[in-house]
Amino acid sequence: MKQTRRTFLSKSSLGIIGSSLLGVPTACALDTMTTENKESDFTPTVISTWANHKANNAAWKIIEQGGTALDAVEAGAKVPEADVQDRSVGYGGRPDREGLVTLDACIMDEEGNAGSVCFLQGIKHPISVARLVMEKTPHVILAGKGAQQFALENGFEVENLLTEKSLQEWEEWKKTSKYKPVINIERHDTIGMLALDQKGNLSGACTTSGLAYKMHGRVGDSPIIGAGMFVDNEVGAAAATGMGELVLKSLGSFLVVEFMRQGMSPTDACKAAVMRIVNKQKDYKEFQVGYIAINKKGEYGGYAIQSGFQYVINQDKDSVEQKAVSFL
Repeated sequence: MKQTRRTFLSKSSLGIIGSSLLGVPTACALDTMTTENKESDFTPTVISTWANHKANNAAWKIIEQGGTALDAVEAGAKVPEADVQDRSVGYGGRPDREGLVTLDACIMDEEGNAGSVCFLQGIKHPISVARLVMEKTPHVILAGKGAQQFALENGFEVENLLTEKSLQEWEEWKKTSKYKPVINIERHDTIGMLALDQKGNLSGACTTSGLAYKMHGRVGDSPIIGAGMFVDNEVGAAAATGMGELVLKSLGSFLVVEFMRQGMSPTDACKAAVMRIVNKQKDYKEFQVGYIAINKKGEYGGYAIQSGFQYVINQDKDSVEQKAVSFL
C-alpha cells in the first residue's frame, strides 16, 4: 500500500509518545506529532480499545464521508455487539453467575449530551438504546427491565444472546464457581471508542457484557459517564477498559480529560490516571486497567497498568494497531 504522509504520521506517533515518557521532552514529542495539525489545526481520528479493527473501520467510513463523530462511534460499537466471536461484548458475551448475559453501554456527544443503559438483557445493540435514552428522554441512565421496556417501545426485539459456546463455558465454570479475573483475557473487557470528525467535534461510546460470571445485578464502569468514557469537546475524550471497579472508584475517564485540560498529552494524561490507581490500590498488580485518549488536535495515546493492552487508531483509510505503554 502506498504510504501517505498522514499514514506515516499515524504509524510513527506511538513511538514518539513513548519516547516522551522515556526522557525526551514532551514539548518536542508534541511538536513532532502536530506537523500536520499546523496545516489543518486537527486530524480526524478514530481510536478504540483492543484489536477492534472492524469496529474502527466501520466508524472511519462515516468520518471520511463527512459524517458525525456521534454516528461513527455508534456504528463502530455495534460491530462487536453483533460479533458472536467477541466474548466480552453483546451477542456471544460471557454470562453472569446465573447464566444471564447482561449488558452495559453509554454514549456521549460533542454538546455534552449523554445516554446510558445498564443491566440490560436480551437486546443486541445496547449502544443504540443508550443513544435513544440520550435523544428521547430527560434521563441519562435507564436500567434493567426499564431499559428493556424502553428498547421494545422503540422497535428493538428481545433475542437470546447466550451462545452455545458461552453456555458450555458457564456450565464448566459452575463445577468450581471460582472467580478470579485473568489479566488481558477478555473476561473483564469492553470496547471504548472515541472519534474526532471533520468538523472538529468529538464523541465517544462504550459497550460491554461486563465481567464474566459476575454477581447478578453487577454494573461496571462502562455505562457510567466519567468512568468508562467521557467527552469534553473543548479538551478531548477518554475511555477505559479492564477492571471496572477500579475505574469507577477513580472516575478514570473524566480524570484523563481533566489532565489533558491541564496541558498533558493524551498518553501522559492516561499515565497519570493509571498511576492514581497504582498509588491507591495495594493489589494493583492483580488487575488490568487501560485508558485511551484523544485531544482536539487528533493527538492520541494510551497507558495501562499491565503490559499487553493495545488499541487501534485510524487517521487514514486503514486502521493501525498500537501497543499502549504500561506501568509494569
